[in-house]
Amino acid sequence: MNSSVPSPSYALLPGAAGSPVILHVPHSARDIPAEVRAGIVLDGPALERELDHITDAHTSELAAAAAGLAEVAPWRFVNRLSRLVVDPERFPDEREEMLAVGMGAVYTRTTHRQALRGEDTDPAPLIERYFRPYAQAMTEAVADRLAATGRAVIVDVHSYPSAPLPYELHGEGPRPPVCLGTDPFHTPPELLAAAREAFAGCGETGLDSPFSGTYVPLEFYGKDPRVSALMVEIRRDTYMTEPGGPAGPGLIRPAQALAALVDAMTR
Repeated sequence: MNSSVPSPSYALLPGAAGSPVILHVPHSARDIPAEVRAGIVLDGPALERELDHITDAHTSELAAAAAGLAEVAPWRFVNRLSRLVVDPERFPDEREEMLAVGMGAVYTRTTHRQALRGEDTDPAPLIERYFRPYAQAMTEAVADRLAATGRAVIVDVHSYPSAPLPYELHGEGPRPPVCLGTDPFHTPPELLAAAREAFAGCGETGLDSPFSGTYVPLEFYGKDPRVSALMVEIRRDTYMTEPGGPAGPGLIRPAQALAALVDAMTR
């Protein structure tokens, strides 16, 4: 769980030169640098339990398997650190609705709304050290796909628990085996249709419940229609033992579906 200073805290894993697709995996890791751990108030067992709940376990393996199955290998951008260090998908300012439950770019509360960091925690050092370099690297990865192929397709790879956790702001809605998160500007109908078709064999596919939206670097967000994006949320009980247990044989089905989506968006 603990580590030395990351170098870097993310990995861009190259795909085919002609692929516009980036599989973005922001929440799969459990690693926390020692100097960041020092600011977390949970004891060891409590932190492990929190990591079990908050980590999108095995999504990096899911993305890797999909990349291996795809006809044209996508690029993969993978966060090597836990989202308890910083959450690269949150807005780093007042636009972030999760600030209401202490889970902005730097979390101060846990999934069960208990203290994670002191209320007087200054998020600025963590944002400068981890959030901004990550965002810049992802921005550059998208710009590189635009330069190479004229478009970029970000597929945000996540998972979510079968039962709602107390931190969820919209946990009362449906929790289908696959939730597709969309953005009105960056999720074109053809991308959504391709995802519905690709994941049809994984069970019911829902839309924007219990989680909505998708990740686009702020430089392009709401501005560049050449950047399309979709969030894919796989319900954890379909492929692993909850809350933080091993993956099971169910992992291959969403991997195959994700590969089919990659292929559809590469043609």
